[in-house]
Amino acid sequence: MDILFASGLWLDGSTAWDDVVAALDHRAVPITLPGQGDGNAAATLDDQLAAVLSAVDSAKENPVVVGHSAACTLAWLAADRRPDRVAKVVLVGGFPTSDGQPYANFFDIRDGAMAFPGWDPFEGPDIADLDAATRQRMAAAAIPVPEGVATGTVRYTNERRFAVPVTLVCPEFSPEQAKKWIDGGEVAELAKAERVAYVDIDSGHWPMVTQPAELARLLDAIAAS
Repeated sequence: MDILFASGLWLDGSTAWDDVVAALDHRAVPITLPGQGDGNAAATLDDQLAAVLSAVDSAKENPVVVGHSAACTLAWLAADRRPDRVAKVVLVGGFPTSDGQPYANFFDIRDGAMAFPGWDPFEGPDIADLDAATRQRMAAAAIPVPEGVATGTVRYTNERRFAVPVTLVCPEFSPEQAKKWIDGGEVAELAKAERVAYVDIDSGHWPMVTQPAELARLLDAIAAS
């Protein structure tokens, strides 16, 4: 079974998952999202979704689609567009954006892109396990997200997505916190999902960087179950 990877904001998919891929038993397919590693500053959310769907359609068997952070929405959109082709969705450190909302318009847009804002907005559990050298390396490699991606409107089209099994990998928050948010209606999409599982991982927001072997072990187990 293929495991497809969609990277969160500012990350180049060709390198973000390298350490996880090296530790996986399953075949891994990191997706280079338009505008995040290919130099396409005019990329849109639709372009990124098309790249994910192309990877789904190219898989020999129904794949597991993994999204990290903001890209949890891309993984869930793949289930929406391909409910018969996506075997499972894994959401790492994030939740799907609600219908009609912007994809990831979290920080100021300047000169047509949303640049990495530095580490100050992430102070606390998000970056507690990132040492200074790692923070410097990640910030230097960060790719500004095109405006057409960050401000793109999320649209769901098929309620059959709710039947696709979902596993939420909980890094900087606990499974108990995630359940509370979902049960309380703060995550509308997952509140309607029929099968949601929760897995804890002892890391900050970027477990592919700080806990790649453990994340790979969890993903292998999810794919095999």
